[in-house]
Amino acid sequence: MDVGKDLVLEMYRRMYRIRHFEQKIKDLITGGEIPGFAHVSIGEEATAVGVCAALRPTDRITSTHRGHGHLIAKGGDVAKMMAEIYGKRTGYCKGKGGSMHIADFSLGILGANGIVGGGIPIATGSALAARLRKTGDVTACFFGDGAANEGTFHESLNLAAIWKLPVIYVCENNGFGEFTPTSTATSVKDIAVRAKGYDIPGYVVDGNNVLEVYRYASEAAARAREGLGPTLLECKTYRWEGHVVGEQAFVTGSYRTQEEVAQWKARCPIIALEKTVLESGLIKREELEQIANEARAQVEAAVEFARQSPLPQAAEATEDLWVA
Repeated sequence: MDVGKDLVLEMYRRMYRIRHFEQKIKDLITGGEIPGFAHVSIGEEATAVGVCAALRPTDRITSTHRGHGHLIAKGGDVAKMMAEIYGKRTGYCKGKGGSMHIADFSLGILGANGIVGGGIPIATGSALAARLRKTGDVTACFFGDGAANEGTFHESLNLAAIWKLPVIYVCENNGFGEFTPTSTATSVKDIAVRAKGYDIPGYVVDGNNVLEVYRYASEAAARAREGLGPTLLECKTYRWEGHVVGEQAFVTGSYRTQEEVAQWKARCPIIALEKTVLESGLIKREELEQIANEARAQVEAAVEFARQSPLPQAAEATEDLWVA
């Protein structure tokens, strides 16, 4: 697929922005500046960017507890994101949501979600709304391999298949559900084969190849807009870091080998894209270096913005809440 220079540069820009943002989050947490936990997706950037690059601005996404990459890939403001993680009033949710609950409806970001599989029925409902309103919009639903064993996964795929809803179910299979290998907790080798049970397309995708992810996501989006229903994409990828930043403080032993981590780091999605575009002659190294420098500067500015922002006041604790 000929994606063009401008789109490739934008993919690289967002992938590098995600990488630097999350490396910074990791450093700030381990350094004690940000309290609490965060789940980073370092090493998985190609899946988020490849899918979101295939979407229109009015399309929507639902995310997960490991959602920083999805939000940035969909156009999220790193300054507002950083402020939210710091718990500041200038954050996306005024400091009340934190790392796992950032949302921006204006960008089609329906929210990250701390509940495993929690975003799947939300995405299905979003797709139903788009169909009823005849907007032509698509919803991309990100979830992990662990969520593929939840009831919400099966119920949502069944309903979306029956009603032919415009939704792309994107399973980011990084090989682990928290600290448990997927192979010991999932009945099938490839989660994509479960699509057969709902009579919808299912594909195994190289989640570290942003161009391949973009191709499959583009085809799934086109199919959804034509009224043909959902698609299940299983993007095989890997998280370089642990389940949560700082897990070494409470996880005894190791649930994966350093050799395994090293093998996946050798398949870095950012370096892979660099190699592809440089070898093709489409883009010069100086252009990539400029993008990387800009991403670092944006993240550093975001940290300073968060540091200087005010904390919420006690009187604001009950504002912006929905009470039944």
